[in-house]
Amino acid sequence: MPRRDYQDDPNAPEANSLVPAASVIVVDRAGRVLLQRRTDNGMWALPGGRMDIGESIAGCGIRETREETGIDIEITGIVGTYTDPRHVFAYDDGEVRQEFSVCLLARPVGGTLRASDESHEVAWFTPTESDHLPMVPSIRKRLTDWRSGTIPAVR
Repeated sequence: MPRRDYQDDPNAPEANSLVPAASVIVVDRAGRVLLQRRTDNGMWALPGGRMDIGESIAGCGIRETREETGIDIEITGIVGTYTDPRHVFAYDDGEVRQEFSVCLLARPVGGTLRASDESHEVAWFTPTESDHLPMVPSIRKRLTDWRSGTIPAVR
């Protein structure tokens, strides 16, 4: 389902949904990060998605990473919590979701890299290579926070 991201846009539609989600920064032994180019907005992003009832946030991150990239992971930490009410995603079905994501840190433990129905491409990038990829500001912020080694302030 196509989506449009709005960040600090006074013309953004008003949110009508709030869904807990996980995003995951997966870092391999070479220090590269796993990214996917999404089918819904064409941007590069971290693996992740909505948390299901009966699932932990870590379990959500593990499941979403496997589904979207083919890579099995082990959660090793947390990068931060991202809940900016000025960042919303508008979907074609009328849902306008306010951002609510816990960004986890992980390492790969198996699997085979592959695209999914949610991604055009999946690849490993050095942090410097990721600087030049098109991505929404909230994903860029998570990568910047991870690279700086600081946990962002909760607002």
